[in-house]
Amino acid sequence: MATAQQNADLRAIGLRFVLLVGVMSFFADFTYEGARSVLGPYLALLGASGATVGAVAGLGELAGYGLRLVSGRLADRTRQFWPITIFGYIVQMAAVPALALTRSWPAAAALLVLERAGRATRNPPRDAMLSHAGHQMGGYGWAFGLHEALDQFGALAGPLVIAFVLARRNGPAGVDGYRTGFAVLLLPALATLALLGVARILYPRPQEMEADGHEQAPHDSVRSGLPRTFWIYLCGAALAGAGFADFALVAYHFQKSSSVTGSWVPISYAVAMATGGAGSLLFGKLFDKHGLHVLVPLTLLSALFAPFVFFGGLWTAITGMALWGLGMGVQESVVPAAVAPMAGAGRRASAYGLFSAGYGFAWFLGSALIGFLYDQSITACVAACVILELAAIPFFLAASASPASAK
Repeated sequence: MATAQQNADLRAIGLRFVLLVGVMSFFADFTYEGARSVLGPYLALLGASGATVGAVAGLGELAGYGLRLVSGRLADRTRQFWPITIFGYIVQMAAVPALALTRSWPAAAALLVLERAGRATRNPPRDAMLSHAGHQMGGYGWAFGLHEALDQFGALAGPLVIAFVLARRNGPAGVDGYRTGFAVLLLPALATLALLGVARILYPRPQEMEADGHEQAPHDSVRSGLPRTFWIYLCGAALAGAGFADFALVAYHFQKSSSVTGSWVPISYAVAMATGGAGSLLFGKLFDKHGLHVLVPLTLLSALFAPFVFFGGLWTAITGMALWGLGMGVQESVVPAAVAPMAGAGRRASAYGLFSAGYGFAWFLGSALIGFLYDQSITACVAACVILELAAIPFFLAASASPASAK
């Protein structure tokens, strides 16, 4: 039996791994969230319509979540967590600076989808490795919350740097200002890849941090090992994702309505990331203590983002972006933490991939619908967002009542 000192040492190992991956994610989010904060206005300047922006954003999320089904299964079957993770990061970090070279919205849209595909490839094996560290730390919620906080603070820094680049234009930013911003993001992209190499060297087999990580057959059927609660929870998360308007469309609205202009667009996104990052620390702790019940009030609160961002002026819209960021913090901390206890360690990457595929498909359909409704009626667009978000709550309540959702 392990002594108290040995347990403390094991917790410290898990914590150091989460912190290292969190710092790496800081620079990764610095890179791609910096670009994402202005992608809607950039596509608008290149001639894309609202429906096009919604569809492109949705297609990106479909690639960004649907491909996780493949990478998750591949990681569990081969146990090659690091090679798959590294490949995904390389693809993602290459796609963002390449936006500086685009001259048409289809080219920019293709890179957006490629960036999401890279993220899809690396997330399931990375999240599985984080879950093993969370097991070692004694709390999945705290591990994912801490990681997400560092992740979101990178997502705060990136848009602020882009805002600074655009502000230096001393007037409405044209396409050249956006391209300069994308080129600047090459630096955090390189930092991400450097830290990725360090993490690979220091922690070659993080799955061994969870005692039973090697005991389950990696090729076992994913579906057969997942409880009914998993599928109920997936339905709720899918509805919430469908109603969560992608920021590309939100920023497109800011550009078209002039409610938020110029460098204030990436600043509003930075506000959202700050809210999500700070909230993630709290959300993770609340999940470890109360389980899935925490999703009900958080979903109710984040559902209010739509009327604020689509109907308001500058400060109302920024308040709405804070609520939008709250929802992002929930999705990136509580959602992966909740999946971990529903799946055995030997098939967890597959479970993350499967969950993300369903979630991403719903996000794609929701984004396309919301973008279509936006071109017809902003009121209908807002109503769809709120209704879909609220429809998720009964599923969260049902999932939280099951013993399988225990932390």
